[in-house]
Amino acid sequence: MSEPQAAATSAADVTCELDDGIATLTLNRPQRFNTLTSEVIAALSEHLAALAASDDARVVILASTGKAFSTGHDLKEMNANRDEAFYRRLLADCSKMMQAIVALPQPVIAQVQGIATAAGCQLVASCDLAVAAASARFATNGIQNGLYCATPAVALSRVVPRKHALEMLLTGDFIDAARAAEIGLVNHVVADEALGAETRALATRIAEKSQFAVRLGKASFYRQANQGLDGAYRGASEDLVCNLLSADGQEGIDAFIEKRKPTWQDR
Repeated sequence: MSEPQAAATSAADVTCELDDGIATLTLNRPQRFNTLTSEVIAALSEHLAALAASDDARVVILASTGKAFSTGHDLKEMNANRDEAFYRRLLADCSKMMQAIVALPQPVIAQVQGIATAAGCQLVASCDLAVAAASARFATNGIQNGLYCATPAVALSRVVPRKHALEMLLTGDFIDAARAAEIGLVNHVVADEALGAETRALATRIAEKSQFAVRLGKASFYRQANQGLDGAYRGASEDLVCNLLSADGQEGIDAFIEKRKPTWQDR
């Protein structure tokens, strides 16, 4: 395994390993339930920037260690910095980091164990795909502490139907992994002991595809999702023309007609 180039800030708290085209970003603060401190957000942002520039990373897995995927912002850090400028900077940096996941050329898969709460649940919702251990639980529970999860709501409301999102946001109640899959927060629920293997298997299936098509596809998906119907069709048509004229598009068609396995050039 080798490390993609990234700044060493909080290296012990956030690690990044690259193996066979699959990059694994790991939150490694189990003793603090992988809270998203300002330093962790900065480290994640630096790794994401490095991965965005990488031709070797084909898929990214976002994982964590310990009993929690992430419990969101560190309330102790926020309490120690009761300052409007600090709050604004922290939330702006976190929002940029969440958007960087969406904007990343490579698909990002959340590998969720334990609990994912508040901004930790936002992190799951921001990823393109998610695989959860059967014992995992999810909540936007800020409301329990008098804090409506306004920024987690942005990501949550874009992947979960409105009434389900509002129920989570206004009650703060936990939902189990099966319910998370039912409402669309995660793609798959697997046995706890199979979480790593199943997540990697999904990543491998994507990594084996034409990376030109995968990267074009991810960008096209989010672009059309934010447009009206007419603009979405026009933009998607342009994307498909680009794909059809690409080397991999031509190779894929030829391989289908010739009944053989395609050889991707990723261009």
